[in-house]
Amino acid sequence: MTRLRTATLALAAAAMLALTAVPAQAAPGDVTTTCASTVTPAGYVDVSWGYSASCGTQNFNPNIKQIKQLTGLPIGTVVQACGSTYYPAGWTATSSYYSSSCVAWPNSGFNNNAWTLKRVS
Repeated sequence: MTRLRTATLALAAAAMLALTAVPAQAAPGDVTTTCASTVTPAGYVDVSWGYSASCGTQNFNPNIKQIKQLTGLPIGTVVQACGSTYYPAGWTATSSYYSSSCVAWPNSGFNNNAWTLKRVS
């Protein structure tokens, strides 16, 4: 029984590390899933929020996020992003709106929480 418990804890730890690791060499436009406790790296934006037991909370509040690499995308590219992080220099918000996939905090209401972004420089 102890071996099973140890193996289960090791697998859970490996899953946590896989979700919290920042992508090392992501290509422009790549989307990665990470635990919400991980800071969104420079050049990325949050694109979706959700819940996963692998990120260690017992409630069902959003605790994972998908992040998208914007660095290297060509001028004129348009992307949808959550308003939970600032967008990088060279990008501008062309509109804001409410998105159910961008609810990062419980009871946040139906206020605008997402942007349409365009690369301008």
